[in-house]
Amino acid sequence: MTLEAIFAGFGGQGVMLIGQLLAYSGMYEGKNVSWFPAYGPEMRGGTANCSVVVSDDPVGSPVISEPDVLVAMNRPSLEKFEKLLKPGGILFYNTSLIDIKPQRTDIKVIGIPANDIATELGNAKVANMVVMGAILKATGAVDLETVVSVLKKTMTGSKQSLIPLNRTALERGMSLVS
Repeated sequence: MTLEAIFAGFGGQGVMLIGQLLAYSGMYEGKNVSWFPAYGPEMRGGTANCSVVVSDDPVGSPVISEPDVLVAMNRPSLEKFEKLLKPGGILFYNTSLIDIKPQRTDIKVIGIPANDIATELGNAKVANMVVMGAILKATGAVDLETVVSVLKKTMTGSKQSLIPLNRTALERGMSLVS
């Protein structure tokens, strides 16, 4: 199994974090991975995206021309990357911030009100984890428990208290995918 994904949004939306989380989780499960970040001129508020490959086979290149999965957390990301998605691929888009519908009819489209759910959960910063949960359910790329284990290893100090909230956000995202 090989999954190639692009995560895109504004800086500060956590797209790099969920890309890293997918890559680290793949490594924990003994898979081959790559994580390739790209930033706009500003860190917060500018555009940010990353490419992630998780595979049972060796990864030849971190560069992805036709991803299996696209995560668009904002409208500019949807407009820029939708055309790259492989036919039959899966588009996850944040309906809380994107006011247009995806144009393609040859892909699976999963709209996720990520910011709305995160606000409902009490912390706007977990919108990325809501989307991550949907990815886990739709692709089976890595296991939820692996992701939670990685969070426990990487969220240290005062951030440890946020692990239950992140797990809840992941589970809410999973519940959105049938």
